[in-house]
Amino acid sequence: MGDAVDMLLDQWRRERPDVDTWPMGVVGRVSRLARLLDRELKEFFSSYGLETWEFDVLATLRRSGPPYELTAGALNRAAMVTSGAITNRIDRMAARGLVERIPDPGDRRSIRVRLTGSGLALVDEVLEPHVANEARLLAPLDPGERDHLVGALRTLLASLGDTTLG
Repeated sequence: MGDAVDMLLDQWRRERPDVDTWPMGVVGRVSRLARLLDRELKEFFSSYGLETWEFDVLATLRRSGPPYELTAGALNRAAMVTSGAITNRIDRMAARGLVERIPDPGDRRSIRVRLTGSGLALVDEVLEPHVANEARLLAPLDPGERDHLVGALRTLLASLGDTTLG
Protein backbone atom coordinates (compact mmCIF):
# COMPACT_ATOMS: atom_id res chain seq x y z
CA MET A 1 0.00 0.00 0.00
CA GLY A 2 1.43 3.37 -0.99
CA ASP A 3 1.04 6.80 0.51
CA ALA A 4 1.02 10.37 -0.78
CA VAL A 5 4.82 10.60 -0.49
CA ASP A 6 5.17 7.61 -2.81
CA MET A 7 3.22 9.60 -5.40
CA LEU A 8 5.49 12.61 -4.91
CA LEU A 9 8.61 10.46 -5.27
CA ASP A 10 7.22 8.83 -8.42
CA GLN A 11 6.75 12.29 -9.92
CA TRP A 12 10.34 13.25 -9.11
CA ARG A 13 11.66 9.97 -10.57
CA ARG A 14 9.75 10.71 -13.76
CA GLU A 15 10.85 14.37 -13.97
CA ARG A 16 14.37 14.10 -12.55
CA PRO A 17 15.59 10.50 -12.67
CA ASP A 18 19.13 11.82 -12.21
CA VAL A 19 18.42 12.93 -8.59
CA ASP A 20 18.24 10.37 -5.79
CA THR A 21 15.29 11.72 -3.80
CA TRP A 22 15.32 9.12 -1.00
CA PRO A 23 15.69 11.84 1.71
CA MET A 24 12.36 13.30 0.61
CA GLY A 25 10.78 9.96 1.46
CA VAL A 26 11.84 10.29 5.09
CA VAL A 27 11.52 14.05 5.62
CA GLY A 28 8.28 14.24 3.65
CA ARG A 29 6.71 11.46 5.69
CA VAL A 30 7.87 12.92 9.01
CA SER A 31 6.51 16.34 8.01
CA ARG A 32 3.18 14.98 6.81
CA LEU A 33 2.88 12.76 9.87
CA ALA A 34 3.58 15.72 12.19
CA ARG A 35 0.76 17.68 10.55
CA LEU A 36 -1.66 14.76 10.77
CA LEU A 37 -0.78 14.08 14.41
CA ASP A 38 -1.12 17.78 15.25
CA ARG A 39 -4.60 17.77 13.73
CA GLU A 40 -5.62 14.65 15.67
CA LEU A 41 -4.26 16.03 18.95
CA LYS A 42 -5.92 19.40 18.42
CA GLU A 43 -9.25 17.64 17.94
CA PHE A 44 -8.70 15.48 21.03
CA PHE A 45 -7.73 18.39 23.30
CA SER A 46 -10.60 20.53 22.05
CA SER A 47 -13.00 17.93 23.47
CA TYR A 48 -11.60 18.94 26.88
CA GLY A 49 -11.78 22.66 26.13
CA LEU A 50 -8.01 22.87 25.68
CA GLU A 51 -5.61 23.97 23.01
CA THR A 52 -2.63 21.67 22.44
CA TRP A 53 -0.25 24.31 23.80
CA GLU A 54 -2.36 24.61 26.97
CA PHE A 55 -2.00 20.91 27.63
CA ASP A 56 1.75 21.23 26.99
CA VAL A 57 2.04 23.95 29.65
CA LEU A 58 -0.13 22.03 32.13
CA ALA A 59 1.81 18.82 31.50
CA THR A 60 5.18 20.57 31.84
CA LEU A 61 4.16 21.98 35.22
CA ARG A 62 2.67 18.64 36.32
CA ARG A 63 5.85 16.74 35.37
CA SER A 64 7.91 19.18 37.43
CA GLY A 65 6.52 17.58 40.61
CA PRO A 66 5.13 19.30 43.71
CA PRO A 67 4.53 22.18 44.09
CA TYR A 68 3.99 22.03 40.28
CA GLU A 69 5.68 25.31 39.49
CA LEU A 70 8.48 26.62 37.32
CA THR A 71 10.00 29.98 36.63
CA ALA A 72 8.56 31.68 33.60
CA GLY A 73 11.99 31.32 31.97
CA ALA A 74 12.11 27.56 32.54
CA LEU A 75 8.59 27.22 31.21
CA ASN A 76 9.57 29.31 28.20
CA ARG A 77 12.57 27.09 27.43
CA ALA A 78 10.46 23.92 27.76
CA ALA A 79 7.78 25.36 25.45
CA MET A 80 10.31 26.54 22.85
CA VAL A 81 8.45 29.78 22.13
CA THR A 82 9.35 33.44 22.49
CA SER A 83 9.12 35.13 25.88
CA GLY A 84 6.25 37.24 24.56
CA ALA A 85 4.38 34.13 23.50
CA ILE A 86 4.82 32.42 26.86
CA THR A 87 3.68 35.58 28.67
CA ASN A 88 0.55 35.63 26.52
CA ARG A 89 -0.05 31.93 27.19
CA ILE A 90 0.39 32.33 30.93
CA ASP A 91 -1.99 35.32 30.90
CA ARG A 92 -4.65 33.31 29.09
CA MET A 93 -4.28 30.29 31.34
CA ALA A 94 -4.30 32.44 34.48
CA ALA A 95 -7.52 34.07 33.29
CA ARG A 96 -9.02 30.58 33.03
CA GLY A 97 -7.84 29.74 36.56
CA LEU A 98 -5.49 26.96 35.41
CA VAL A 99 -2.23 28.57 36.57
CA GLU A 100 -1.23 31.38 38.88
CA ARG A 101 1.76 33.67 39.05
CA ILE A 102 3.62 33.79 42.33
CA PRO A 103 6.72 35.76 43.29
CA ASP A 104 9.96 33.81 43.15
CA PRO A 105 11.28 33.80 46.73
CA GLY A 106 14.85 33.47 45.46
CA ASP A 107 14.71 36.31 42.92
CA ARG A 108 12.43 39.32 43.32
CA ARG A 109 12.74 40.09 39.59
CA SER A 110 11.33 36.72 38.63
CA ILE A 111 7.96 35.04 38.87
CA ARG A 112 7.01 31.42 39.13
CA VAL A 113 4.08 29.85 37.36
CA ARG A 114 2.16 27.30 39.43
CA LEU A 115 -0.69 24.95 38.63
CA THR A 116 -3.88 25.83 40.46
CA GLY A 117 -6.05 23.10 41.90
CA SER A 118 -8.23 23.37 38.78
CA GLY A 119 -5.21 23.10 36.49
CA LEU A 120 -3.89 20.07 38.36
CA ALA A 121 -7.30 18.37 38.26
CA LEU A 122 -7.64 19.07 34.52
CA VAL A 123 -4.23 17.76 33.52
CA ASP A 124 -4.76 14.65 35.66
CA GLU A 125 -8.20 14.13 34.06
CA VAL A 126 -6.85 14.44 30.52
CA LEU A 127 -3.57 12.50 30.87
CA GLU A 128 -4.84 8.91 30.70
CA PRO A 129 -7.29 9.50 27.80
CA HIS A 130 -4.51 11.43 26.01
CA VAL A 131 -2.11 8.49 26.30
CA ALA A 132 -4.88 6.14 25.15
CA ASN A 133 -5.52 8.41 22.16
CA GLU A 134 -1.83 8.38 21.24
CA ALA A 135 -1.85 4.57 21.54
CA ARG A 136 -4.82 4.52 19.15
CA LEU A 137 -2.88 6.65 16.67
CA LEU A 138 0.10 4.27 16.84
CA ALA A 139 -1.96 1.05 16.82
CA PRO A 140 -1.03 0.13 13.22
CA LEU A 141 2.56 -0.45 14.40
CA ASP A 142 3.45 -3.71 16.10
CA PRO A 143 5.70 -3.53 19.20
CA GLY A 144 8.85 -4.25 17.20
CA GLU A 145 8.05 -1.52 14.69
CA ARG A 146 7.35 0.93 17.52
CA ASP A 147 10.67 0.13 19.20
CA HIS A 148 12.55 0.49 15.91
CA LEU A 149 10.81 3.80 15.15
CA VAL A 150 11.57 5.14 18.63
CA GLY A 151 15.24 4.26 18.23
CA ALA A 152 15.51 5.77 14.76
CA LEU A 153 13.76 8.99 15.80
CA ARG A 154 15.92 9.24 18.93
CA THR A 155 19.06 8.93 16.81
CA LEU A 156 17.89 11.67 14.44
CA LEU A 157 16.82 14.02 17.23
CA ALA A 158 20.08 13.56 19.13
CA SER A 159 22.12 14.10 15.97
CA LEU A 160 20.32 17.43 15.47
CA GLY A 161 21.07 18.52 19.05
CA ASP A 162 17.68 17.85 20.65
CA THR A 163 19.07 16.34 23.84
CA THR A 164 17.63 18.55 26.58
CA LEU A 165 14.23 19.93 27.52
CA GLY A 166 15.54 23.48 27.69
